[in-house]
Amino acid sequence: MRLEQEIKQPKFRNEFHKLAVNLIYSYGWLINLQSRLFKNYHITGNQYNILRILRGQYPNPVTVNLLKERMLDKMSDASRLVERLRVKGFVKRNISKLDRRQVDVIITEKGLKLLAEIDKLNEKYDSFFKKLSKAEAKKLNELLDKLRG
Repeated sequence: MRLEQEIKQPKFRNEFHKLAVNLIYSYGWLINLQSRLFKNYHITGNQYNILRILRGQYPNPVTVNLLKERMLDKMSDASRLVERLRVKGFVKRNISKLDRRQVDVIITEKGLKLLAEIDKLNEKYDSFFKKLSKAEAKKLNELLDKLRG
């Protein structure tokens, strides 16, 4: 459905204004779909992002600062997210004996198992984009990279 119909706004200041609104609206649409996928696992998209970063570094621990650098949502509070994941048993935190401000984080076996379960949903996640061809998805990726570049 066209953006104008979705948000009931018949016109925009110009195509750049429409693009900005369309990106924000599409972000919300995708986050909503993602939230539905993660609901059964009792985690958020940002928690999932942290777990994936940790799995990529496993078996090595990473600092909270590295998590902050690599997170998709730069406005998230990585320390708070790590603590919630720790309480759920998905990660372990170790405070450095040399520098108490440095915290190393590592994914647990329970966290790895959770990600393995969520990985089974990859086809369903990919289906959100089924209205685009692979060529269109590639072009859109290139255009978004160009926009941010």
